Amino acid sequence: MFNQNDEIFGGREHVESIHERIRSVLDEQQLDVAVLRTRANFAWMTGGRDNHIINTSELGVAFLLVFKDRVLCVTTSMEERRIQEEELSALGIEVISGDWTRGIEVIMESLLKGLRVGTDGLQSGTKDLTVALSKARQSLSIVQIAQYREVCGLAVNTIESIGKRLHPGLTEHVIAADLASAVMTGGGTPVVTLVATDERIMRYRHPIPTHKPLLQYAMLVLCVQKYGLVANVTRFVHLGKLPHELDISQKQCASIDVRMNAMTQKGVRVGDVFQAGLAGYADIGYPDDWKLLHQGGPTGYASREYLATMNSDQLIDENQAFAWNPAIRGFKSEDTLVVNSTGNEFLTHSGEWAYQQVQYEGRMYERPAIWVID
Repeated sequence: MFNQNDEIFGGREHVESIHERIRSVLDEQQLDVAVLRTRANFAWMTGGRDNHIINTSELGVAFLLVFKDRVLCVTTSMEERRIQEEELSALGIEVISGDWTRGIEVIMESLLKGLRVGTDGLQSGTKDLTVALSKARQSLSIVQIAQYREVCGLAVNTIESIGKRLHPGLTEHVIAADLASAVMTGGGTPVVTLVATDERIMRYRHPIPTHKPLLQYAMLVLCVQKYGLVANVTRFVHLGKLPHELDISQKQCASIDVRMNAMTQKGVRVGDVFQAGLAGYADIGYPDDWKLLHQGGPTGYASREYLATMNSDQLIDENQAFAWNPAIRGFKSEDTLVVNSTGNEFLTHSGEWAYQQVQYEGRMYERPAIWVID
């Protein structure tokens, strides 16, 4: 029997630590039980395990019922064996199932009858805990950071290796397929795969792939999920001599990027990081370009736990992950970092790409540049 209980997954201690956080949420919200239905929260609670079948759905096929004194998993008869044997066997979580023709919701009715229930999403008769649970899961453990390094390594190695092999004539769909194939070969799921070439980069901030063939310039964007965690990374490739205007754009964008990432420190208000980015846009002569694309924010068990704005009052803490993505015409900068006391760690920095040296407040930063293929 195959199982996934190797060292990279969290064990019973991890489950108990998350259980303690959810108990606090239950106490704050005056509830008896939290029902975790989403893939993200299942992975968070179980140390990186998986409860999905349909890739396009946020909901899994096995739900976790988190009471103050115990955790149960509820699923159907057709999912029970795999969930028990390959996902939960090392965690001591009891699995309860029923006939698949009845569905999970019917199975849970008797378990939840008369209780005050919260769920990770809108559901009739329950309290929506989406925001509270997102906040509770943003501080990452040692195990989660180790998992995140692996996920980010898969994302950046995929995007950079494929970027370095681009050549004229490849369609955006083919490039996207190569990215997705490499991610899935590495055990990940490509939750966002954006590719644009040439003039489409100048026109659109969120370009989905098309049949357009590459001439000279390509933007590759990946959000890769594994262990429930999402790595975010963008890279650019130019075939032939880099035009002066693109060189200027990448330097200007990097100046905004460095301001935002340097300010992402413990105790700093998230909205103030956003405001620093806006000041950076104004300084380079593009005061309104930030309105064309969100600027990023906290990441982890979603590509963004929420989109930062000037009104984001949350304070940054250690072991939280962020992905900022300032963009101007022709260039965007995006990496995933984790905040720590000795200096932020860019989890999607491979050291194997082209980089710009950017000096800011007496410190030199290395930020991704356009990879040029002669």
